[in-house]
Amino acid sequence: MKSTDAPASTASAPRPRLLPWLLRLHRPGLAVWAGLVAVLTLALLAMWGPLGDAAADGWRQYRACVGDGPCGYDQDAIIRYRDVYTYTTFAVIGLPFLVAAWAGAALIGRELENGTAHLAWTTGLSPTRWLTAKLAAPAALITLGTGLLVLLHHLAWSANRHRIDTSKTWHDSPTLHANGPTTVALALAGLAAAALAGLLWRRTLPALVAGLGFTVALRFAADLAMPRLWPSVTRVTGLDTGYVMEGVEVDSGLVTAGGGHIADPGCGPSFVEGCAERYAKLDATGFYTEYHPESHYWPLQLTTTALLLAVAAGLTVTAFAMLRRSTATTRTSARATVPTREEAAV
Repeated sequence: MKSTDAPASTASAPRPRLLPWLLRLHRPGLAVWAGLVAVLTLALLAMWGPLGDAAADGWRQYRACVGDGPCGYDQDAIIRYRDVYTYTTFAVIGLPFLVAAWAGAALIGRELENGTAHLAWTTGLSPTRWLTAKLAAPAALITLGTGLLVLLHHLAWSANRHRIDTSKTWHDSPTLHANGPTTVALALAGLAAAALAGLLWRRTLPALVAGLGFTVALRFAADLAMPRLWPSVTRVTGLDTGYVMEGVEVDSGLVTAGGGHIADPGCGPSFVEGCAERYAKLDATGFYTEYHPESHYWPLQLTTTALLLAVAAGLTVTAFAMLRRSTATTRTSARATVPTREEAAV
């Protein structure tokens, strides 16, 4: 007599349609992402257009003011543009951290914690295919959304950099990352790091903290590595001039008569009282600055982006390897607990 308690074959179970399933499962996250991208897009378009034009007119009025008499200029337009620029810039460079927090908590960690992932695996969706769908669709949306915002930020900044006196320099750290593909690459690395964290901890809160923490550390490491990923140039100035900063600094100090580079004691230019004598004792003849000029903008962006994408690829491969190993162990354990026909007969 056949037992009626045997589980149905997974081969006969209908496989879920991946895209509708993902959209239904993560509808709140998709809505938040779409809304955030839409709001930032409108803000950046306004900066590129009417907000930037109004601020530029305000600065022209300010520069035309002469003498000590009353002078009117549109200060509100200048302040409005500055505030919108600041908020949107930090919002754009903050997207990778938002992605990492969401992916660790909702995309992977929560589904493993509440059993949704295992339920999907029993409906004919393999763990590898499940993780592929989990990463591919968000990666595409993250690339499109973040890439669009980075492009608009770069266009808005470029259109106003020579018209607005308080425009940030190209090497200002938030502007540098908001203007280039490093932010897109960091968002993808944050997605991969959060997925790995979710597979490691299998719980919502630990995965969120671990994914977010790794993304913060990766951003810090990228900032340290960026100036050293491309050969820098050196500029030497006189002791009476001091340093002249024109880009991303790599190193600075004093130049000796023999051409050597030594640490700067921090006295200042030679006309400061006591500095000339101090430099004479050190046999110093000038200041040197190793830096990256604006012509190095794209080499710095592309090398850092390549490094971040390599890290993202490594994290993704590790996540798939861990998932295969953990699910293989689970299947082996499950088979070991199933009694053989002879044991069942006994």
